[in-house]
Amino acid sequence: MRAGELDHEELLELDPDGGVIRFAGQRALLIDAVAMGLLRKYLVENFGHTAARTVLTQFGFAHGWRMAEAVRATFELDSDAEWRRAGTRLCMLEGLFQMDAAAEGELSKGGAMVLSSYEAEQHLLHFGRSDAPVCWTICGLTSGFLSRTAGHEIYVLEDRCVAKGDAACRLFGRTRAEWGDERAEELRFFEPQRLAECLDVSLHRVTETLKVAERKLRERRRALVRVARDVEDPLGIVARSAAMLQVVDLARRVAQVDSTVLITGESGSGKERVARLLHDESTRAAGPFIAVNCGAITESLLESELFGHARGSFTGATQDRPGLFEAANGGTLLLDEVGEVSPGMQVKLLRALQEREVRRVGENKSRRVDVRVVAATNRDLAQAVAAGGFRQDLYYRLKVVELRVPPLRERRDDILPLARVLLAEAALRMRRKLSGIAPPAADQMLRYDWPGNVRELENAMERAVALARGSRVELEDLAEEVRHAFPAAAVTVGKVRLLEEVEKEYILAALAHHAGNQTRTAAELGIGSATLYRKLKRYGVLRKGRTPGGAPS
Repeated sequence: MRAGELDHEELLELDPDGGVIRFAGQRALLIDAVAMGLLRKYLVENFGHTAARTVLTQFGFAHGWRMAEAVRATFELDSDAEWRRAGTRLCMLEGLFQMDAAAEGELSKGGAMVLSSYEAEQHLLHFGRSDAPVCWTICGLTSGFLSRTAGHEIYVLEDRCVAKGDAACRLFGRTRAEWGDERAEELRFFEPQRLAECLDVSLHRVTETLKVAERKLRERRRALVRVARDVEDPLGIVARSAAMLQVVDLARRVAQVDSTVLITGESGSGKERVARLLHDESTRAAGPFIAVNCGAITESLLESELFGHARGSFTGATQDRPGLFEAANGGTLLLDEVGEVSPGMQVKLLRALQEREVRRVGENKSRRVDVRVVAATNRDLAQAVAAGGFRQDLYYRLKVVELRVPPLRERRDDILPLARVLLAEAALRMRRKLSGIAPPAADQMLRYDWPGNVRELENAMERAVALARGSRVELEDLAEEVRHAFPAAAVTVGKVRLLEEVEKEYILAALAHHAGNQTRTAAELGIGSATLYRKLKRYGVLRKGRTPGGAPS
C-alpha cells in the first residue's frame, strides 16, 4: 500500500450510537482549533512562554511517536519512505497543516514547506504577529514521528513561519549532532528535565504574581474602606439612585439571554461599564469581551477590523488576519459609537448580525461566528433613522432591548459614592493618603451638573488628589467650574424639591460665589440686605459680629 492511497472514507470510522470516533484505527477526538488556541493562550498567560512551548513541544513529540507506531501496525506500507509519507498524509487529513505540493512529500531532513498551519493561525488569532516561529506542537509531532521511523532521535525546527509574516512555514529535521550549537537552546524544549525546570519557574512566577495581585487588592480595599465606607461595588458599578438601580436590574436580567442590546446615553455616562456587566453576568463570561470604537476607524479599515482580511486583499495585507467578530467567538463584542457607522458598512453589519457569519475582505467563503453583539451610542438613533442617516432594519436589529444610561445630573444620589470610589482609586494610583471629601466640597459637587458625566467626575477627582494639601479634598481643590456652580434645578428625577430647600441652597451658593459679601449677594439676588440677613440667620450660617451690609459691627 502507498501513502497516497490513504483517504478519509477508509480512515474515519463513526459510531453514531456509541459516540466513538476512530481515525486510522485509533480512537480520536474532534477538537475545535480555536479551543486548542485558547489552551495555548492559557498556558502562555499563566505559565509563561517557555513553559508553554515546552509542554506543547513534548506533547507533540509523544503524539507523533504514537502515530508512527499506529501507522506501522495498521497499514501494510511498501517501504520506510512510504511510512514517512503516510505520516505527512495523516497530518494533512487530520487538519494540522497542508504540505506544499512542490515539496518532497514526506517529513524529512531536507526541509519541507508547510501551508495552512492551524498552530500559526491560532497564534495570530490570540497573540498577533510573532517575532519567532510558533508551530511548537507540529514541530514536536513531526520530530516524534521521524524519530520513531528512523530509529534514532530527529528534531524538527522551523526557520520560517506564517505567524511571523512569512508566506509559509518551513520545517527542517536533523539529529542533535547535525544541528550542532546553531540552535542548541531550542533543542532544550525537547528535554524532559526542561519541563520540570519550567514548571518550577512558572509556579514561582504564578505565586509571585498572585502575591502582587493580592497586595494590590488589599491596598485598593483599604483605600475604598477609608474613603468610601458605604460603597459596596461587587459588579464594578456604583448605583445608589433609583434610575441607575433600575438600569443595573434590567441589565442583569437581559444578560441571561443572548439578545442584542442597544445601550444609549451621553458620552462618559458609563455605557461600556454596563456592557461589561452584561458580559460578566451572562453565560459567556468565560469568553472574550472585545470593545471597538466604530467612530474612530475609517470605513475601509473598520470592515477589515470587524470581519478580517485575506492575504493580498489590499496593500499592506501581508497575511491572513481574523477580525474582531472571530476574535470574540464565544464571548461579547461591543460596537461602541455604532451611530457613526457609514451607510455602506451598516449593510454589511446587518448581514453579519442576521446570518451570524462573516466574510473576510478578499475572501469568497463565509465563516460562522458565535458572538453576542452589544451596541452603544450617544446619538438619538431613532432621529437618525427618521433623517435617513441610519438604516431602520439595522436599528431594530440592534434594539432588541434598549438600556438607557442616565446622565449624572439625573442620578445625583450616585455623585458622592462614585466620587469617593474614584478618589480612592486616584489616591492609590498617585500614592496619596486622602480620607475623604470635605462637606463644602461635597455640597458644591452636588450642585454641579457634570456635563461630562462620570468621565468628568473621574478627572475632577484625579485633579483634586494631585492638588490636595491635606488629608481631604477641599473646596479649593475642585475645578473652577465646579466651585462656581449654582444649585440644581428645583425638579429632579421623580420628585419636586421643596421651595424652602431650593431657596436656601440658591442663596448660599450666591453668597459663596461672592466670597461671603452680603451686600453684593443681596444686590445680585434683588432683595434687601436686611432680608438676606434674616434668612442667613435662620439658616444658622451668619457669622457673629457682622452687620447686614457685610461690615463689622
